[in-house]
Amino acid sequence: METQNKISRRSALTGMGAVFATAAFNPIMANAFTLNEIPMMNIPEDPTTKYPRPPFKEQSQPWPGLVSKMDPRPDHGEKSYKGSNRLKGRKALITGGDSGMGRAAAIAYAREGADVAINYYPTEEEDAKEVIELIKAEGRKAIAIPGDLRNEQFCKALVEQAVTALGGLDIVVNNAARQQTHASILDISTEEFDWTMKTNIYAPFWIIKAALPHLKPGASIIGTSSVQAYAPTEDLYDYAQTKAATTNYIKSLAKQLAPKGIRVNGVAPGPIWTALQVSGGATMEKLKEFGSQTPMGRPGQPAELASIYVQLAANDASYATGQIYGSSGGEGNP
Repeated sequence: METQNKISRRSALTGMGAVFATAAFNPIMANAFTLNEIPMMNIPEDPTTKYPRPPFKEQSQPWPGLVSKMDPRPDHGEKSYKGSNRLKGRKALITGGDSGMGRAAAIAYAREGADVAINYYPTEEEDAKEVIELIKAEGRKAIAIPGDLRNEQFCKALVEQAVTALGGLDIVVNNAARQQTHASILDISTEEFDWTMKTNIYAPFWIIKAALPHLKPGASIIGTSSVQAYAPTEDLYDYAQTKAATTNYIKSLAKQLAPKGIRVNGVAPGPIWTALQVSGGATMEKLKEFGSQTPMGRPGQPAELASIYVQLAANDASYATGQIYGSSGGEGNP
């Protein structure tokens, strides 16, 4: 065993020596690497301890909540996501782009070379400004379009504004959602039920209809589903229904648009640490132990889904359509 260890150490040192020797004789190669970028330094991370685990502090915010006031603050890839021009020249519209998976997708898209328009509820301006600055920092166009997705005319105007400001459109991410916990169906008013349906189901319907005339072959539509579509909990009666419907429209629309060269896919996250949870999306008891029921023993972070949204929009995923990509720490089904 000791002999094997000596061989391994010798091989590692020899490999490093080869890198430095190459750098010494080839300045161009030397500039391509820093010590932190040498491939052998890319050490795997333990996913169970990578991010905060429950219990979490009790906290509550008015809907729809702000990232800046959460404790711990979610990771959307602000510092961790590194791009490689996989979406260079693309033009994306993302609803709910101020926080959660929408924010993570917006940051990742910009760092992959895309121009991005984000929609958000007007009270989320504080979070949205941070996202806009992060997009601009990458030298990309950043368009902020606040508004209420429950309004059909606004949804139509949202698409037109994005197309005009970006100079076109080829990625549409329907991510915005309303989630409120209720112990019983008797606690849900018709007004609240309608609010959830309009935000989660009607808005994507209106947005996709408005966007289709602008989408050309190679375009991508991405919906955000949820683990709730497959393993619904008793306290998210209306929200879970909308996520099952989201999964269904993705699969149906994918078949309809495939002959046109337009791909339609979805992401099914959960449980993910976002502002939805602290603004009525979970009871205080569930919030304190949020994510503990998963095999990972913790909730996911939006940054952990960013690469999925990138992959579903990228050209090298050209045969993927009608697919739902799960990311739920081992809980539920994709």
